[in-house]
Amino acid sequence: MSSLKPAVYGIIFSKDRETVLLIKRRDVPVWVLPGGGIDPGETPEIAVVREMKEETGYTVRIVRQIAEYLPVNKLTQVSFFYECAILAGEKKTGEETKDIRFFPVEKLPKEMPPPFGDWIEDALLGQMEIIRKEIRGVTYWVLIKLLLQHPLLVGRFLLTKIGITINSKD
Repeated sequence: MSSLKPAVYGIIFSKDRETVLLIKRRDVPVWVLPGGGIDPGETPEIAVVREMKEETGYTVRIVRQIAEYLPVNKLTQVSFFYECAILAGEKKTGEETKDIRFFPVEKLPKEMPPPFGDWIEDALLGQMEIIRKEIRGVTYWVLIKLLLQHPLLVGRFLLTKIGITINSKD
């Protein structure tokens, strides 16, 4: 259904699991879980470790695979989701990341698009079996609604889907 290449996402909790690490993207300045596309020849596990390093500055190890999310339309792609733990490094913004912060899981930022809230809830379940389900909350109707509420953000998001990124340096 989706023509987008598979993606990976990682989640890092504080030791007490009361806060979660999120990044603010440069191209579309919203708070999301770190992640990105799987490069040719990479496994999802290698890709998530690479993406976490690129987007946060942290070297991580995988604690467990939480889920494999299945695409529901051309806005979504197969997405592998992993819980990770920090091994080394310091938080570091870069080419794709404008800010990095831990947020209380009970008070996530308003500027967080779907499906990340659902994914954080899935991670908090703590189950050892891999969740396999369709991506929820990313529909054309939601896109239209968000476009009316946040035209600049959604416009930037749509540009990224066709390969055009606008990275703000501030």
